[in-house]
Amino acid sequence: DVQLQASGGGLVSAGGSLTLSCAASGFPFNDYSIGWFRQAPGKEREKISCITNSDGSTYYLESVKGRFTISSDNAKNTVYLQMNVLEPEDSAVYYCAANEYHCMRPRYDFWGQGTQVTVSS
Repeated sequence: DVQLQASGGGLVSAGGSLTLSCAASGFPFNDYSIGWFRQAPGKEREKISCITNSDGSTYYLESVKGRFTISSDNAKNTVYLQMNVLEPEDSAVYYCAANEYHCMRPRYDFWGQGTQVTVSS
């Protein structure tokens, strides 16, 4: 049974930090890529970061470069998204997802439930 459990969201003031976690089970974690996506009300979902576990390559949306860091703990089957210098524009529901190819592949096969991030100004 494939499961992706996203957690760590919350309410934070602008300039603050949060760390999101995505705990995975039910598939060979080391062979999969994990992506973080977000969707704000009235906006389309966007991919903000991803990591290809097989080679460690990463991707960041331009607007989060230098502020967000993705990392993977293969022993814990968990991917983290460290978010620093948060801005009100970062407020959204954040989702993690998995695919069995490179993380830049557009299609993701498995999705977790979202975790809400709210940044107050």
